[in-house]
Amino acid sequence: MGEVDRLIYVNKKYWPVWKGKYMTKEQLGQLILSSEQQLYATARTILNQDQDCADAIQEAIVKAFSKYGSLKEDRFAKSWLIRILINECYNILRREQKKVSIEEVPMEPVVHTEEKDYSELYRAVRELKEELKIPVILFYMEGFRVREIAQILDISEGAVQKRLVRARDILKRTIDREEISA
Repeated sequence: MGEVDRLIYVNKKYWPVWKGKYMTKEQLGQLILSSEQQLYATARTILNQDQDCADAIQEAIVKAFSKYGSLKEDRFAKSWLIRILINECYNILRREQKKVSIEEVPMEPVVHTEEKDYSELYRAVRELKEELKIPVILFYMEGFRVREIAQILDISEGAVQKRLVRARDILKRTIDREEISA
């Protein structure tokens, strides 16, 4: 087989990457399985219906397997997969010729062991413009780094940082305004 270039960690296992070789279909499958919740959460930020999310995820998986040879570096596999998913979500929106209004997008809060109420924050995030909402969700809720978000959205790292700063400012003002009026 050759010399091992490095190991990648997918689904609680280390997989060898051989020098000159790329991710195998089995490794891609493991990545997809380990990213299942993240794929759904990402699709849900764009699409309103569970069925649309399932369709987008299924199409993204099919495309990922059919084009996995186009992945230039396996270390970007997760970002590449999320980018395919986002494109599929937009394809579904275009096909159905509908826009999802922000009020229609339910954002289910993450279950915390603490008794904190984050409903105001989730509502405020739902009200953000899509160009600000997606980086916020990918960064704060999905744990992607700025570099990965830039690759997923095909924008510069500086643009991602600016969008996160603008979104934080808007969220702070929105929540402060609600606290004053409450």
